[in-house]
Amino acid sequence: MSFGNFQRGALVAAGLLFGVAQVSPARAIEMSREIADLYTSVSIYPPSASSMTVCYGFVCRRRHIFDFSAGDRAALGKIMAAGKASAAAERAAVQKAVIWFDRRLGPVLGTDKRIAKADFRYFDDKHNYDCWDTTRNVTSLLLVMQDWGLFRHHTVGNPRYRGNALVLQTPHNTAVLRDRATGTEWSVDMWTQAYAQPPAVMPVAQWVKED
Repeated sequence: MSFGNFQRGALVAAGLLFGVAQVSPARAIEMSREIADLYTSVSIYPPSASSMTVCYGFVCRRRHIFDFSAGDRAALGKIMAAGKASAAAERAAVQKAVIWFDRRLGPVLGTDKRIAKADFRYFDDKHNYDCWDTTRNVTSLLLVMQDWGLFRHHTVGNPRYRGNALVLQTPHNTAVLRDRATGTEWSVDMWTQAYAQPPAVMPVAQWVKED
């Protein structure tokens, strides 16, 4: 190969590498700063229309990239289609969607052994979520379903927090749905429930008073 051809080949290769370097992650879903903080705080990408990072092991110390298949999308679409009649029906469908997520990922991650209200005191991080993990994961799932157009009565709200040492209320957080018609915020709290159990869905005004 002549030196001129070598130069041209090198420039082509460099151009290809530059193009690869410019490839960005899949289109990110629009979200508020408060929701975005869930991801930046642990240095993970937010969900896209086709995948999400599943956090487990307490504060996202263990991670799994979950790519939604056509079958996954069809299953979630069928679940949410049953909730179109009313806001209450849609919240019930969201509970079923979270159960689907728990069962879908449980055998993959080992979280099918998880318990309710797990934290570091149980010394079993590899099989469990803490409330930060569940808040991120459920928020991600809700954002993906919202991006797919599966919500009629709700939008994804900002995560909410509670914790009052004066009344011995322990710190906790949850994913949130916001009713489009009334503005009421609803918890979608997976952490307080055991494997494959419905997440606790209640008005946030009530949730913040729970222990």
